[in-house]
Amino acid sequence: MRLRAMAKINLGLDVVRKREDGYHDVRMVMQTIRMYDFLEITPKKSKGIFLTTNLPYVPVDERNLVYKAAKLLMDEFHVDDGVRIQLQKFIPVAAGMAGGSSDAAATLVGINRIFHLGLTPAELMRRGVAIGADVPYCILRGTALAEGIGEQLTSLPPLPFCYVLIGKPGVSVSTKTAYENLCLEKIQRHPDIDGMVEAVRNQDLDGVIRRMENVFEPGIVQQYPVIGQISQIMEENGAQKAMMSGSGPTVFGIFKDRKKMKQAYEKLRKSQLARNVFATQVFQARRR
Repeated sequence: MRLRAMAKINLGLDVVRKREDGYHDVRMVMQTIRMYDFLEITPKKSKGIFLTTNLPYVPVDERNLVYKAAKLLMDEFHVDDGVRIQLQKFIPVAAGMAGGSSDAAATLVGINRIFHLGLTPAELMRRGVAIGADVPYCILRGTALAEGIGEQLTSLPPLPFCYVLIGKPGVSVSTKTAYENLCLEKIQRHPDIDGMVEAVRNQDLDGVIRRMENVFEPGIVQQYPVIGQISQIMEENGAQKAMMSGSGPTVFGIFKDRKKMKQAYEKLRKSQLARNVFATQVFQARRR
């Protein structure tokens, strides 16, 4: 069985408070984009989980969320057979695009189908949060409001069609470090998440773009100015708005015009500020 694991961007990201358990409550508007990892899942008669990947530095044991996802369902339902999973990664690693969480989500969907476990998407989402806060959203896909630690999801209408340019610089930002460096008391301006949700429901793309904001971005850009430089190149070459996704370091730009996106793509590649540059579009999920 061949499955696609899709990347996400955060159109809006606010951190509301730090909880007693050490996690943070957030409010985010999430959006899936057409950028994929691929998984090939094959049942085996011999017991065990056999994971391979195209990237030598990606672990293939319990440290990988794909392995954890397969093990979670196979242990719970006492699956006697084994499984072979081939993971082809194209979503940048540690990029703020939920690549690992999306891989885990696709694995839950695949194991459920292959072994006829009969779980609904909602039941898979409830299990997914044990693997990672973004996993339930990666099962849902599309446009959604995420609250709590990211697992409380409200489906929204599909975002109006637009193009997305991705630029990931050659720096790494730990999500843990991003949260540790965030001083909630000193945040003077919070993203207008409610206004963005209303704009999505009204199919007002300009209204969404006006409210695009990431509470992590100012502090991370101070540490890594290249993130701001990538945003500037995108906006100088036709992006309606460019900003950092998640805890970074990936920058995305929203474009209405495909030619302008291609122009910005070429400029960004020539600048050599971004190690990965990818031109794509939003994924418009159709809810049943």
